[in-house]
Amino acid sequence: MRYFMHLAYRGENFHGWQTQPNASSVQQTIEEAISTIVRHPTAIVGAGRTDAGVNARMMIAHLDLPDDFKVDKDDGKFLRGLNTLVGRDIAIYSLRPVAANAHARFDATARSYRYFAHRGKNPFVGRQSWQAPDSLDFDRMNAAAALLPGRRDFTSFSKLHTDVKTNICNLRAAKWIADGEGRWYFEITADRFLRNMVRAIVGTLVEVGRGRLAPEEMNDIIERRDRSAAGTSMPGEALFLWDIQYPYISF
Repeated sequence: MRYFMHLAYRGENFHGWQTQPNASSVQQTIEEAISTIVRHPTAIVGAGRTDAGVNARMMIAHLDLPDDFKVDKDDGKFLRGLNTLVGRDIAIYSLRPVAANAHARFDATARSYRYFAHRGKNPFVGRQSWQAPDSLDFDRMNAAAALLPGRRDFTSFSKLHTDVKTNICNLRAAKWIADGEGRWYFEITADRFLRNMVRAIVGTLVEVGRGRLAPEEMNDIIERRDRSAAGTSMPGEALFLWDIQYPYISF
């Protein structure tokens, strides 16, 4: 039986989502926990790959469990066991049965990220929000962000030498939103994202907000398809995978 797993994690103590040699990852931590409970090696496939330090408010992964294994819906024993084994930085909310060919990554129709920022020193937001300079102009940043949406080649914001076949993404929305006094978040939605794409876009918008780039230069940066044309990559700890959408199931 195939299941979709709905989970969240704090990425600070992981070297990203994907299993890798000699480093702690979210995927490996969950796979080891499941395999311990079901007593059978079990792999999971996530809806995306977050980088080191990046958080996920929502991540979806699919997995196949043996036919004779029953996920208890009533007493929650299976979920309690998983949540105990994965530790405090991961929370597994639910497992939902899906069709045998359902795919957490390829079936997703949209993904949204949020990047959090705040003005002034604030000991209560920790590293999960970037401390922005008081002079940062969010109106200029939004003028540049408004030029991002569309089906375009986003090579300028991609990590170099990745294994994807195309750098074309359908970016649907991008905007800075006020989230209380002195707090903001950047929300961006697309059908897919390239490696490091959101952090590079935010870094470029910060250059606009500092007055080092004009908002209208965003189009030229995209058209150049050159990573060196864009801004620096922002710290991962303030970035959250926020939402994932599917045509046949909602969470």
